[in-house]
Amino acid sequence: MYGIKNCDTCKKAIKWLKDEGIDYQFHDLRADGLSEEELARWLAAIDRDILINKRGTTYRQLDDAAKAELEGDDLTKQLLAAPTLMKRPIFAKDGRYLVGFKEPEKATLREWAA
Repeated sequence: MYGIKNCDTCKKAIKWLKDEGIDYQFHDLRADGLSEEELARWLAAIDRDILINKRGTTYRQLDDAAKAELEGDDLTKQLLAAPTLMKRPIFAKDGRYLVGFKEPEKATLREWAA
């Protein structure tokens, strides 16, 4: 599970995983960073409209030029510099990814754990 330790949704996900007895490893995107290679795998598998958190404070504070860069080739650079631009949490297992933490993601996490 990738996230940010003080993110409320990540905290809820961690509690839920523990309550469900699902093993996980937490990777703090802010503290531990993310490699360009790993991010490239994410971008190949996850639509950028799903990955970018357009409702978050970080995105809303960007000027129009910076928002335009997120639509172009500079997306990797932007996301590595500001991991809070990504929706969280992000779950990864065997090359499969889930973004967010709602009922459909919970159902998939249960399937992955079975």
